[in-house]
Amino acid sequence: MSQWRIILALFAMLLVSPATAQAQSGQRVTVTGEISDSWCLVSGLMFAKGTAHHQCAVWCALGGIPVSIRDAQGKLYLILRIGDDDRSVANPRVARLASHEVTVDGEVLERDGVTYLLVDQIADDKGVITMTHEEYGIQPFGN
Repeated sequence: MSQWRIILALFAMLLVSPATAQAQSGQRVTVTGEISDSWCLVSGLMFAKGTAHHQCAVWCALGGIPVSIRDAQGKLYLILRIGDDDRSVANPRVARLASHEVTVDGEVLERDGVTYLLVDQIADDKGVITMTHEEYGIQPFGN
């Protein structure tokens, strides 16, 4: 499992480069969904939703795992930047949004089958609102 985290972190570092973001033109979008780490979303570990996954999402975000937002239709957007911050990976600002349902405005870029999101602003933050431990059991890493 740690090998995958290293691979994802290295991949994210390559993607976060400002030159990568500016080299492509994107489409303006507004996306509503839950913020989560991409490892748990892709691997299916820790349910990757709401309170049953919150602490894990915080640890993964601070550990450098790329953060993403999944909308109500299940579309996944890998977040490369929030605001003028070009260091979103392992950033405490991103970790504070873990498991929150948010509405964001930004620019979407698609490349090689992956959808990336450059967030300009967080228009609404409803906090953690989905799924509870009672519904999904206690996560193995804490409370």
